[in-house]
Amino acid sequence: MEVQINDLVSTVRAVDGDSLLAPQTMEKIVRVVLQAVHEQEAHRQRVRVERRITCGVSHEQEEQG
Repeated sequence: MEVQINDLVSTVRAVDGDSLLAPQTMEKIVRVVLQAVHEQEAHRQRVRVERRITCGVSHEQEEQG
């Protein structure tokens, strides 16, 4: 099979891989990740409190006192 190309026009752009994210985009990503980390830590603390077994109010007061 023979193929003939008469004209070919193309645009090639070279970019730095480190500069693909705008500063605003990077800030948004960091904000979302930090929020997820804070939510995960809050969940861990709630689970820890819920798993704590006590013998009642009097026992809890003795532990605190």
